[in-house]
Amino acid sequence: MTESTLPQPWYETVALPALLRHARTVYGTAMRAALADIDCDDMPANGMYVIGGLARADGAIPLGQLIKELRVSKQAAGQLVDTLVLRGYLDRTIDPADRRKLSVRLTERGRAAAVAQATARERVDADLAKRVGEECVAQLRRGLGALCNLGRHESDTA
Repeated sequence: MTESTLPQPWYETVALPALLRHARTVYGTAMRAALADIDCDDMPANGMYVIGGLARADGAIPLGQLIKELRVSKQAAGQLVDTLVLRGYLDRTIDPADRRKLSVRLTERGRAAAVAQATARERVDADLAKRVGEECVAQLRRGLGALCNLGRHESDTA
């Protein structure tokens, strides 16, 4: 077979949004399995995003900022935070300087979940790098970052 007669790789005919969804599933499946291994299989939808974001923030973040980043209604974000507090992943505190503001921070269980998620994510990243190389992974990050920035600029002007 010549190069021109080789079948086209399956991923070249799939729309980018579908590829992104499937890629997200790979990470989500790995992270959910890692959470189940440490008895954190009760993580709600969007909970991994909150736990991971708080771990990166390295401390408490205002609830209003969390709601904005989740891009969900205040009610949905409040219900998610309530669930994470009830299940022992988060502590919710009132800002002593402004009692109208609430902050959330990871508990010990939340920090353990964050470590499990990060470890699973790093394992997927390493497997991907073995398959396509570090430079390809770096290019993928740059491309996805540019795509995310497109969305930010569009939402800023809307």
